This record gives sequence, C-alpha cells and structure tokens, in this order.
Amino acid sequence: MSTPIPLIAIDRLAKSHDGAFAIREVTLAIDAGTFLALVGASGAGKTTLLKCINRLVEPDSGTVSIDGTPVVEQDAPTLRRSIGYVFQGIGLFPHMSVAENIGITPQLLGWPQADIAARTRQLLDLVELPQAYATRLPASLSGGQQQRVGVARAIAARPRIVLMDEPFGALDPLTRDTIGRAYRALHEQLSLTTVMVTHDMQDAMLLADRIAVMSAGRMIAHDTPRNLMTKVLAANSSPEVQALMAMPRRRAAEISAMMPDGNDLSRPAHE
Repeated sequence: MSTPIPLIAIDRLAKSHDGAFAIREVTLAIDAGTFLALVGASGAGKTTLLKCINRLVEPDSGTVSIDGTPVVEQDAPTLRRSIGYVFQGIGLFPHMSVAENIGITPQLLGWPQADIAARTRQLLDLVELPQAYATRLPASLSGGQQQRVGVARAIAARPRIVLMDEPFGALDPLTRDTIGRAYRALHEQLSLTTVMVTHDMQDAMLLADRIAVMSAGRMIAHDTPRNLMTKVLAANSSPEVQALMAMPRRRAAEISAMMPDGNDLSRPAHE
C-alpha cells in the first residue's frame, strides 16, 4: 500500500542571509488537517521557514511541495492567494474598512461583488463580530477585534492552508486565550491545515496537534505535545527541548504554590 502524500512536504530546505544560515537542511512533512506549531528561540529560523511555504522567501536549496507539486512551479502571487496568512502585528490595511480588509483576496481573485459581500457577512458571524463592524475602520476596533478580522481575512478565499506568524503575540493574556481557542475551533470546523510560529510554549501545547522545535536553523524535534513531554520527563531529548517543554509545567507549579490549600483556579469561584 502506497504512503499518502503529505499536504505540505519540506525537503532539505536551506536559506542564508549575509552568509549566515537562517534555516539549514530542514525536512518536514505536514499532513492535511494538522495544526503544527513552530517553536524555538528568536533567530531559530521559524519565520523564514514559514515564509518559504508561500514563497515570501525563496530558499537557496531544497524544495517545498504542496500536494506533491513544488511551489516553485506555481506563480508566486497565485500561490499566496491560495494560502491564508495571519501576520505578526495583525497588519490590517488602516484606510480600508473591515469588510474591505476581509474581502481583499476574493477581490484579487475576481469574485463577484455579491459573493464577496455574502462571504464577508458569513465570516463576521464565524469570528463572532457584529455585522455593523463591516463599515468600521481598523483603528476603531480593539486589538482582539482586529485579530479576529485578520483571521477572517486569512480564510476569506477558503484556503486549505493557513500560515500564522506570532498571531497572538500583541494581545493581552485573556484575549489571546479567547482568540486562540476560537481559531482552534475554526481550524476544526473548516478542516484547515495550520502552521503557526509562536514563542509561547503554552499556546503551542494547548492549540497544536504537533510541535516542531527549531534551533539555529535546524529542526531538532518534531512530535505531538504529549510525546515531546514524555521524552522530556524521561530525559530523552536535548537540553533545549527540555527547557522549552518544562516552561509551562514550571509556571503551573509556581502558580499552584501560591494558592491556599484546597483552591483550584480551574474551577469557577462560586461553584
């Protein structure tokens, strides 16, 4: 029986900037429907790898393929319009309304205006924003509301793949938790394949199906959150992976130590 082709296949990818490697010999297979988190220290190569998938960055060597077809064989703008992208810092167009921001990719793809309007209404409901927000400018929205618009814009043209570059980094903790959980629900509902760059191990462990750890341009671990944690507890992983995976557990233990005996923050206060 033949092995299924992964939706995204990255093979021995390398990219350097000014003589220094940003990524080196990275190989990774991402199956359809997967939520993958790319984690690692600043400068590890996470964003460079992400941008190679939709050709915002062209590698020096190696290949990225989608459905078995190398992305270099596709027109770059057409490729990018078929892949959703949630930018670091949201990146909404400030002079355009919420509806215009959401509809930008369908507009570029030549959708009829009636279809764009209907899709915008559908997406506002999907990301739980009032329909009246369609005519507002981004500056009138909160950070969390802007991020919801950013997600709606990324999925407006019904992509199979969504790339996310530190999508929740600028949000306060409560808002990032709410938006993160809402996006994970959309990922499931729409059968998306998501690749998310994040510095937050808690986001990675709670939202992703798989975690890929990068260090100095190389991929040093790739597994499910549970399997990575099992290897850490068995001291069967690199010190860098151990440090990353231990961080959420350490914070949870520190918070638990502050609580009066018998109190559990996971339960409602007046249960």
